Parts: sequence; C-alpha cells; structure tokens
Amino acid sequence: MIPSVLPTYNRAPLAFVKGEGSWLIEADGTRYLDLGAGIAVNALGHANPELVEALTAQAGALWHVSNLYQIPAQQALADALVAASFADTVFFTNSGTEACELAVKMARKHFHDAGQPERVEILTFEGAFHGRSSAGIAAAGSEKMTKGFGPLLPGFRQLPFGDHDALRAAVTDKTAAILVEPIQGEGGIRALPDVCLKGMRDLCDEHGLLLIFDEVQCGMGRTGRLFAHEWAGIAPDIMMVAKGIGGGFPLGAVLATEAAASGMIAGTHGSTYGGNPLACAVGGKVMEIVSDPDFLAKVNRKAGLLRQKLEALVAEHDDIFDGVRGSGLMLGLHCVVENSRVVSAGYAEHVLTVPAADNVLRLLPALNITDEEIAEAVARLDRAASRLKADRAA
Repeated sequence: MIPSVLPTYNRAPLAFVKGEGSWLIEADGTRYLDLGAGIAVNALGHANPELVEALTAQAGALWHVSNLYQIPAQQALADALVAASFADTVFFTNSGTEACELAVKMARKHFHDAGQPERVEILTFEGAFHGRSSAGIAAAGSEKMTKGFGPLLPGFRQLPFGDHDALRAAVTDKTAAILVEPIQGEGGIRALPDVCLKGMRDLCDEHGLLLIFDEVQCGMGRTGRLFAHEWAGIAPDIMMVAKGIGGGFPLGAVLATEAAASGMIAGTHGSTYGGNPLACAVGGKVMEIVSDPDFLAKVNRKAGLLRQKLEALVAEHDDIFDGVRGSGLMLGLHCVVENSRVVSAGYAEHVLTVPAADNVLRLLPALNITDEEIAEAVARLDRAASRLKADRAA
C-alpha cells in the first residue's frame, strides 16, 4: 500500500522537532549540527530571533492579500533588491522552480515582442539543475529527471560544462538566451571560473542574447558576495533567486533589467502567493541582514576558516576524500568512497550533510555559523571518516 506521503524522497531515519541556529533537535533531545541548512535555505539558521520577530509581527497584522492590491512589504523588498543589484524590476514567486518558469517566459517574450519570434532556444549545461517543472527538467535534460515524463518542453540545448568552443558553436539565429548556474549545486559544487562567466557575457553582447543566471542556491550571500556573479565583475539580464532569500519561509524572485523584462506587461504572468505579506516581511529582514557589508565580510572570513579545516581533513583522510571545491560557504568534499556512506557516517556522529552529483558531499551551513561550530563540524566529519575506515578494516 502506498504511504499517505507520496514516496518521492529517500528520507533519512531522522525527525526533528526543533531548531536552534546551526542545530536541529529530535524529540528525545538529540542534537545534530546542521551543515545542510535545508539545502542552503536556512541562511540565518533555524528559528533566527530576528526572522521570528518579523514573521510574528506580520502574522498578527495581515497574512495574505492577492497581487490585485498594493503590498507595501513586497514593494520595500523589491526596492532593496533593485538598489543592491543590476536589476530594475523584480517579480516574486514561492520557489526557485517558479522563478525558472518566469525566467524562460521572460526571455522568449522579450524576443517575441522585439519582432524575433523565432528566437526561443535557450542554451543550458550538463549537470545543471533548474527545478522539477516541465521547463526546469527540459532545461537540465538529464535522464534521471526526464525519464518517463513524456515529451519534453522543446527549445533547450544542453552543452558540455565549461566548453567555450561548444557554446560559441551552438549560437544560431534561433538562440534567445544562455541559462547557467555560476556554481552548480546539485551538479556537485562545480563553479564556473570568472573568465567563463565574463566570456558568456561577452558572447551574449556580441549576438544580442540574454544572459540568465540561476542563483537559487549560490545567491543571497552564500559565496561572500550578495550574489555569486559579482565576483566576476559582470551582471546578467535576468536572475533567479530563492532558497536563502526567505531564510526558511517559501520565497523566490526573478530580477531583471528593464530591457529584458519589457515583454512582461499586465496579464502575462501571475502568482497567487508570490510576494505575499508574510513572505516579504521575512524576506525583507533577511535582505537587511545578508546585504550588510560587515555581515558578508564575516561570511568570507568563516568560509576561509572552514576551507582551511576541510583541506586538513582531506589530507588526513585521503582514502575518504580527495579534494575541496566551491566558494564561500557553498563547499563540496569530493569523495573517494560513495558519498552516501559519508552522509550516513555523519548521522552516527550527529552531523548533517547533503549529497550531490559527481560523488560530492555538500556543505551549506548557515551563514552565521560560529567559529566554534565550524571546528566542531569538522571534528565530527573527522570522526565520521575514521568510522568509515574502521568499518572497512573490520
């Protein structure tokens, strides 16, 4: 008999009833140090007091009104995002998947309204993850996500990751945009070098294409800049964000230039819950905190500390790990043994990590994790690695 919760997840035998900062707590009081943060969602940790205060205050006043009306908290958050980014305009969604849907629609509508309706093709990359909607799985194109779901939404071409020649050769008179994650998350914490991002910007400018960045996982301070692409000194035309922007409350957004968004007039898109008062009250507080230069400086310092300790961990356990990759507090340990075994060994040491493709262990802690918690986290990973060695020797 099928369970009451559709079994689309392989869930760990853990159930948490409370969270405190970087810790998750089971009903019996057992505490786990969380290096996954809800897969980069809980950017400021669990039950962050400032977010709780913002949510509670809004909940006592007004939960939801439709986008048929003005929403002051939504306007304030949009203003803050525009002021801190390349964008001229913002549309709020509930998730990164919905943000992908709008980004695709926006790019195609831009060219349709410009008198070039044939330009519908979007170039994407192997290993990408853009959500699990029809557009998202078609954009990624992996058999794992597409098999059995019938005809794929047309208009996407997947290219080899990091192959500049293949990218340039793929541009035709039907090409509308390039869609890329500055750092692939699900794909195994694979970062595109700054020179690649700059090359994409140049290619788009040369051919009149739109550049779309998917910063759902790597944005909102995770790399030590508000958005990951800022390290390359360039900007996209359209950008998807979600996860960390709500600090645990469902929220996403599409940021765009005025030119890129020119086709999205009244009636072309909508969302029932997107940008409602509750979501934007929390998102506004998250934005206030993570966009502060002092906060981002602390993220960079902590990222350096964590990476240093992880490099030492790899050196100590080179039969378990063989490298560290990523940027900021979006790091990956490439595993020699199966990454799922490392995740399970971590459970035994009460530390939580997230597997990814390419046999990588993702480390996506809260951005306000303390130095002491970083040291404790690596100590627990060290014990997990030792546990795997002992099991192998037994």
